Parts: sequence; C-alpha cells; structure tokens
Amino acid sequence: DIGTGAGLFEVKKVGDEYFTFIVDCEDPKSCSVVLRGASKDVLNEVERNLHDAMGVARNVVQDPRLVPGGGAVEMAVAKALNDKASAIEGTESLPYLAVGEALEVIPRTLAQNCGANIIRTLTKLRAQHADGNDTFGIDGNLGTVVDMKVLGVWEPYAVKVQTFKTAIESATLLLRIDDKPQVACCCRNPWE
Repeated sequence: DIGTGAGLFEVKKVGDEYFTFIVDCEDPKSCSVVLRGASKDVLNEVERNLHDAMGVARNVVQDPRLVPGGGAVEMAVAKALNDKASAIEGTESLPYLAVGEALEVIPRTLAQNCGANIIRTLTKLRAQHADGNDTFGIDGNLGTVVDMKVLGVWEPYAVKVQTFKTAIESATLLLRIDDKPQVACCCRNPWE
C-alpha cells in the first residue's frame, strides 16, 4: 500500500504507545511528525504551531516572493495612498486617506505590543518611509524602527496580498450593507 524501497522498518515504544517507523527509504515522498507534550494543552499548542509553520512553508514553495515584515509594507502602501490623496482635491481624496490610516494600524499595533512609545515610533517610521526607505518596519522584540532586510524579517507575498483582498472585501461588504436606505414607517407593525 505504501510502496517499496524502505531501508529500515522498526517498531519502537515511545512513552506508553508503540509506533512504527519506516526510515532510510530510497525515494521518500512523505514523512510523519510525532509530537509529544507534557499535557493535552501543550500538545495542542505545539500541533497548532507546527501546522502554521507548515502553512508558511507551503505558501513560500507555491509563491517564493517575500515582502518585508514588521509593518513595512503597510506603511509603504499608506504613504503611497496619502501621496495620492494629496494630489486629489475635495472629498474624493478621503477614501485614500481612510485606507492609509487603516493600514497604519498594523505598525501601530506592533509598537504597542512591544511596549514602545507609539507616537514616537510611528513618527520615526513615517520619516524613514518619507525618505524612501520602504523596507523599514518595527522590530517586534525591541519596538524600534529598523530595516527589515537587515533584520531578516520577511512575510510571504501571497499571504500579504490575501490579507489586503480580505480587508477590502470586508469594507466593501459593510459599505453595501450601510448603503441601503432605512425607511421607518409608523403605520406598520415593526415585527413584520
């Protein structure tokens, strides 16, 4: 059922259970990961972390493009939208400003989670992006503004694109719901 060419077939007792191991195969196509933990909660957390890590690895294999992490992409897009808004007059610039402000929530949250001074950190980050340093973001450990390329913090491009798409679709859905006029009539039963 599982093929031929196994180098070693053995049964080992791990903890209280027996496990079958097939190792040193000639042309392996898959593997199993055995997880152990002190409690069911620890084991579930380890399994969830492993599942997340394997998902990231799958995304990178399917689309190997990476973008800087630490809120650098969000701040770069926010800057581009603010620049676009400044070139447009009147109320037509407001959607650009609103989306730009919404994107800045990501670096703001990173700074807040690190315990950094949010206003100073975001001001430094905006200044770096205004100087054309689009790869600068927030160090998740120290709460400082650093170049994500130098720090080595990257995110899969596919995940970032999907995040933006989902955010835009959610906003559009909310706008469509709020777009319909609500008419109240005093002569109708409100429970109909």
